[in-house]
Amino acid sequence: MQLTSSHPRTRPIAAGHLRAFEAVARHLNFRAAAEEMSLTQSAVSRQIQALEDEVGTALFLRHTRAVELTSAGSQLLRAAASALERIDASVRQIRQSAGRKSVAITTWASFASMWLIPRLEIFQRDHPDIDIRIDATDNAVDLATSDVDLALRYAVPQGIPAGAQRLFGEQLTPVASPWLLKAHPINSIEDLSQCALIEAGDAHRTRHLEWLTWQRWLDTFGAQPTPTPGKRTRANVPTKLTPQRWMYFNYANQIVQAALTGQGVALARLPLVAESLASGALVEPLPHTRLDSPLVYWLMVAPRSVQRPEVKAFCDWLLLQAAATREAIGEVPDPDTIDQMD
Repeated sequence: MQLTSSHPRTRPIAAGHLRAFEAVARHLNFRAAAEEMSLTQSAVSRQIQALEDEVGTALFLRHTRAVELTSAGSQLLRAAASALERIDASVRQIRQSAGRKSVAITTWASFASMWLIPRLEIFQRDHPDIDIRIDATDNAVDLATSDVDLALRYAVPQGIPAGAQRLFGEQLTPVASPWLLKAHPINSIEDLSQCALIEAGDAHRTRHLEWLTWQRWLDTFGAQPTPTPGKRTRANVPTKLTPQRWMYFNYANQIVQAALTGQGVALARLPLVAESLASGALVEPLPHTRLDSPLVYWLMVAPRSVQRPEVKAFCDWLLLQAAATREAIGEVPDPDTIDQMD
């Protein structure tokens, strides 16, 4: 059957018949599809005919004892099957969460895996009736229009909207595994040349993330005064340091994982490795060379979610965890931002 018209249809098709179409296409049998859907075979046939009329062409070739998909039917099946699967999955999720309290959080992958998720067990133990959904993405999410309740972000203060709450700031520090330091003790900056140096691969190409580079750290701490006999000390001259090799990764958790496994010395974000330093899994060989970063960790809450008890409970817990992190890294608040802290 080929349906033709001098004026092809342009309006979207009705979605009601797609379920019957998908069942017939999957079974290639009208009777089996009707049994699955608890309908009569003639009812299913009428739905398929109505859909073919909507589409404007035949979707099945009907033989005496079997049916087969036309090329148009195969094309529609590829789209319909995946769409129905996503719809069914969403409906299952909605049904499971109906009547339950939940908090949806957006953050980036490294922060989720290194800071948030390891602490979540504490919140879930105290609030077993609140479901948590984490969307780990680097893409900015509009809290005013999305279904996310709060965002945890990493940015300079100038890039953060009013109302954001400061969690903690950041320092950068060299870290390494104990067994690497046993083989290659690091007592000075020059000793770093014995090891591989690990850093963010895209930091040089991204504004503000330049602070995460070894070059920035060396420019700050790798300078040594050069004495001139009989004269005052000349300006600092940067130390030239050539490591054993360089290693580059895109994500902070990858950088730290490489350091944990003894592959080199990482320039790590102190808030994200505080737990590893406390446990001894990582060691800070040059503790007096911490570099202050302008980047800050922030909490932002969607306007429509501010008054929900479960969101308030999560934010209260999060701010307590942030306070513990500030204490662990020895952070002294900036007087200009202290009013934004909990």
